[in-house]
Amino acid sequence: MVGKLSKFVLLVLTACCMSLVGLTGCTSTAQQASAPSAPVPDANVLRVGISPHAPPLIFKQGNKVVGLEADLAREFAIYLEKSLHFVELEWKDQIPALLANRIDIIMSGMTITRLREVRVAFSNPYFRSGQMALIRREDSALFKTGFFSITKSSAIGSIKNTTGQYFVEKQFGRVKKISFDNSKEAVKALLDKKINMFVHDAPIILWLGSENETNGLTPLYSLLTEEYLAWGIRKGDTGLLASANNFLKTANEDGKLKQIIRRWIPFSD
Repeated sequence: MVGKLSKFVLLVLTACCMSLVGLTGCTSTAQQASAPSAPVPDANVLRVGISPHAPPLIFKQGNKVVGLEADLAREFAIYLEKSLHFVELEWKDQIPALLANRIDIIMSGMTITRLREVRVAFSNPYFRSGQMALIRREDSALFKTGFFSITKSSAIGSIKNTTGQYFVEKQFGRVKKISFDNSKEAVKALLDKKINMFVHDAPIILWLGSENETNGLTPLYSLLTEEYLAWGIRKGDTGLLASANNFLKTANEDGKLKQIIRRWIPFSD
């Protein structure tokens, strides 16, 4: 009887051990399957989303990020008493990155629009801008009667996913339209006579006109639209939004804002 009882106890103990091993294995598998938690953003760092292909607003000289927005970002970080970290993104990824908390603020020449306001909050505007056109100087006479005299045989260029593209699509319905990933491609197309006009933000068009003056390109010095540049911030980040507005107010009152703007856009009033 004792021998049978011992065998029974041994079987029970073996079964229990196997169950524990199975449970431990399941727990280990479950732990391995769980995704690691996302790193918590450093509260002492201001993460600024930029698309550095838009001089004079934001671009790179060598490895250094420069431009109007870059100078403002550095001043804003000092105001917040934080270190600054530029996060380079494609333009189309700016708002998704902001909403996913991969950046804190968009400082990349973003225009306030109704549709963008659905997803993000905007700081108070810091610059009045608009769309402007770049053309070949030899074609200047063709535009003396206005932009809307462009014929069906013409072609207009713009940058994808920008207010310039929206303007071109809306105002020039019957004209051939070509959208580009960046200004460099658009300028090349204008020089190669693949497009007759390139529409983009006024500060960028003025910069490109200066850069390509010897190549025979010139801006048409009138705004096609009225737009305002501001910084995009998550709607729930009310503290950062208030700080941005206070910074802009202070910088405007002490003249620092105008000084930075004129450094990069001498034509600004």
